[in-house]
Amino acid sequence: MTDEPVTEAAPGAAVRANANGASQHVVLVSGASGAGRTTAIRALEDFGYEVIDNLPLRLIPRLLSGGRLDHPLALGIDVRTQGFSAQAMVETVDALVADPDVDVEFLFLDCRAEVLAQRYSETRRRHPLSPDESPIRGIEREIGLLIPVRARADVLVDTSDLTVHELKAEIQRWLGIGSRDALQVTVQSFSYKRGMPRGLDLAFDVRFLRNPHWVPELRPLTGRDPTVAAHVAGDPRYAEFYERVTGLVSFLMPAYAEEGKSHLSIGFGCTGGRHRSVALAESLSKTLAAAGWQVSTRHREVDSALAQGATIKGETGGRPG
Repeated sequence: MTDEPVTEAAPGAAVRANANGASQHVVLVSGASGAGRTTAIRALEDFGYEVIDNLPLRLIPRLLSGGRLDHPLALGIDVRTQGFSAQAMVETVDALVADPDVDVEFLFLDCRAEVLAQRYSETRRRHPLSPDESPIRGIEREIGLLIPVRARADVLVDTSDLTVHELKAEIQRWLGIGSRDALQVTVQSFSYKRGMPRGLDLAFDVRFLRNPHWVPELRPLTGRDPTVAAHVAGDPRYAEFYERVTGLVSFLMPAYAEEGKSHLSIGFGCTGGRHRSVALAESLSKTLAAAGWQVSTRHREVDSALAQGATIKGETGGRPG
């Protein structure tokens, strides 16, 4: 395996800056079958792109004529795409480049023929250009067919020696996205009486901390209230627990981001899901946001009660977690 992936700007490629933000940003993703196009498309989707795979070439101009979308767009194109030919692909790229309302970049995924053959052998898939023959025949045909398309690309990524995670990281670097931008974090509170939320990556049980429920003036409030948060933080075990939790999470998150994880869900659970877990979720969210991570906060029991019209002192209906 090489030390660094091969990513390069194709000869004559120009960076088309979107100076006024009014044009539609589009990334075209193509390359040899088996080179990682699906992985690249999924990575772009994780990074906030609206993804359409194998849209017929003739429909691309019609799609982009409908006005600017709210999100950047990524289009996956390969030899299976309806209407595909090298000439049609090059003409499509040239037409988009000439359109002042479109900011287009063409990403081409390359790979050595012997590596592609090995990948087809491992998956036992049929090559689209040699369904009844050996995959190497289709690979050779496709490589020849894509020569003019490859030459038109803005960015070439050789995936021969890349893992799935390394390819995703390479696309992340190409887009100029830092790990903190790529990893989305959700911190949520919940009640163990209603069970743990599905999809949690990390869960912390905070039922050992003193419970504001037993303080009459705190009972109608939630962990969002500074008085409740101060009561929870006043537990002698709180400071060491919070320091250990933040230390663990701060250690793990860069590793998760480097591995290619796009979303991390962290939960705090207590008995009722209104006081201790809410206070801890709020505190951790603020700590992570201050460190530069993208964080959203949810309080399952509090939000559920508000959605059903319940009155909770200090809370307003529809307030996001």
